[in-house]
Amino acid sequence: MSATLVRDLDGRWHYRRSLASRVILLTTMAVGLSVAAVAVGAFLTVRQQLQSNLDDSLLNRAHKAASTQIFANVDVPSWTLGAADVRIIYLTSDHTYRTYDSGPEIQLGAPEFDVARGDLEQSVRTVRAGQTDYRVVTVPALTPGQALVLAQSMGRTQDLLARLGVVMLLFGIVGVATAGAAGWMIARNGLRPVRRLTAEVEEIARTEQLEPLPIEGDDEIARLATAFNQMLAALAASRDRQRHLVGDAGHELRTPLTSLRTNLDLLAMAGSELPPDQREELLDDVRAQLDEFTTLINDLVELARDEMPSHVIESVDLAEVVDRALQRVRRRAPTVHFDAVTEPWIVTGEAASLERAVTNLLDNAAKWSPPDGAVTVRLVGGRLIVADEGPGIAEEDLGHVFDRFWRSDESRGMPGSGLGLSIVAQVVERHSGHITAEQAPSGGALFDLQLPGRPGDPDEDQTSEDADSLQA
Repeated sequence: MSATLVRDLDGRWHYRRSLASRVILLTTMAVGLSVAAVAVGAFLTVRQQLQSNLDDSLLNRAHKAASTQIFANVDVPSWTLGAADVRIIYLTSDHTYRTYDSGPEIQLGAPEFDVARGDLEQSVRTVRAGQTDYRVVTVPALTPGQALVLAQSMGRTQDLLARLGVVMLLFGIVGVATAGAAGWMIARNGLRPVRRLTAEVEEIARTEQLEPLPIEGDDEIARLATAFNQMLAALAASRDRQRHLVGDAGHELRTPLTSLRTNLDLLAMAGSELPPDQREELLDDVRAQLDEFTTLINDLVELARDEMPSHVIESVDLAEVVDRALQRVRRRAPTVHFDAVTEPWIVTGEAASLERAVTNLLDNAAKWSPPDGAVTVRLVGGRLIVADEGPGIAEEDLGHVFDRFWRSDESRGMPGSGLGLSIVAQVVERHSGHITAEQAPSGGALFDLQLPGRPGDPDEDQTSEDADSLQA
């Protein structure tokens, strides 16, 4: 519950308080301010009430005394008014006055003489005389041009207010101390679940055992623990995907590495003694293995990209992208027949990434198609449908075909990195599109890719019935 001295990025030092110390401080400040506000309010109310009562009492006495002529001609002691601390002064409008009591001189001013002249009905104010404050009231006498002044010392009232202030100050200090103790107890007991949760998270960080945290109740701490569990689940899934990647990459690299090492050993041992055709065959194998390495590395780099570079965004005709991808895949799969019909569809995006995604779809269809099989390609109204005649996708695998680092059991013995379809999904998502996988009517796999855009200038009359017929 202490403060720590830390240094920020600007090089300035400042104190960083713990959550418990902030709770104690804020609780103490809130209660202290409340106690201070109540004390000040009570003090002002009492002072105002005492002064009001004193004014009413003095005015009542003054009016009763001024109603008799005796004060104009006879010395009258103050005890006749019912209070020994009341001083009596009789003044006239010509600024002459006399007093009936001894004591420090009270300097009368314009308000009192205005009452004597009849300009004011009465006057009530506080006057300082010597070391004592007097409450001075002035009322007109029976004789015109004269007024009666009563002055009462405020010493008792001020003493009472001083004692009241001390009492309220003591109660305020006790209240603030009590608030601090209450804040400490609240921080200690209320933050215990937070400390327990912190210890459990620190243990997970130390041991790297991503086990879910226990959840009790349904309060904010439970919500925080639930959020931590979701984060742990995401971390565990990410770690599992990384393990899949390492396993798949190791599987894919092991075979070409072994073959490449064998071919290089043969070339090193035989050298120029190999016949030209065998030497060329070995070199072709080496090139093929290097191509597999290049493909795998490119797939990993493509998956590592989270954002589309802004400097290559342009208007792209998806039909041209499909045509270029078809040319590449036809060269790699000469035994597969591609039945392609495309219509112009202009999208805004990255041509290279779109071509890579379409190529991966076509490569996947060619890989799973039987020899002399057919792959149907339709691009109509912004929908690209690719259907093959392969074994199709198992029902339980449909939800995972676009996952990163995931490969079905049947595909682990086949060439490829297992990252192609996840690259497709990433590119489509970057271009605000949508792609689904399902079973084709012919029994193979069917991929339906849709990208937002606008129609181009069609070179031939083709309706969307071609695309719908593939899913019928």
